[in-house]
Amino acid sequence: MNKKIVCTIEARMGSSRLPGKVLMSLAGEPALKRMIDRIKKSKYINEIIVATTINKKDNKIVDFCKSYKIKFYRGSENDVLRRILEAAKASRAKIVVVLTGDCPLIDFRHIDEAIEVFLEGKYNYISNALERSYPDGFDVQVLSLEVLEKIDKLANDPIERVHSTYYIYRHPEEFKIKNIKAKGKMYWPNLRVTLDEINDYKLINILFKNLLPKDPFFSAKKVVEFLLKNPKFLKINQKVRHKKTEEG
Repeated sequence: MNKKIVCTIEARMGSSRLPGKVLMSLAGEPALKRMIDRIKKSKYINEIIVATTINKKDNKIVDFCKSYKIKFYRGSENDVLRRILEAAKASRAKIVVVLTGDCPLIDFRHIDEAIEVFLEGKYNYISNALERSYPDGFDVQVLSLEVLEKIDKLANDPIERVHSTYYIYRHPEEFKIKNIKAKGKMYWPNLRVTLDEINDYKLINILFKNLLPKDPFFSAKKVVEFLLKNPKFLKINQKVRHKKTEEG
């Protein structure tokens, strides 16, 4: 029997640095819609579920999901690990692709590569961001439901609840881990294409406006190539400080 593969997307309106970012317009569509459209191109994902919170602010995300007929789950705002686990269980997932709503440029090709490595059966946690080699904003994690259940039982530090897989980062010896490393021009660990601050938004909006007309599902490689050809745009968000995990 095939194991159901579900993609969860952590999303909430209450971002400390850019409130409402997941619904900000990117070339005419909400960021979350852009992200979901890209994920839908995956060969392997059976279902996408937006994991949002019970906070009233996130009614807007629920309304968005209803209007676009996207599944959603509402859980704890601060216990993200439990929220993701419950969303995965609600979807009857066996394999979970964990994504965050601040990655609207996510590349389904990276997702499928990670899933393929997972399906080989040698590992129970796959990531392309355990050691940063790809630009920040293309982060993919794939793990089994059993691993999610395990870390839910073991993670006691509040920071391990806020960041759903942080327990794995701290205790890699307890898991069969594979980190997928970027190759060639994709190796650009200092590049930011994640949506955290207004200047990140300005850059990402430019990327969508320039790349969408040529290919609605443009690759991460095309993003990198565009920025290599147009380095002036790199200045837009180069001063944005990377948020440390311990800051929540």
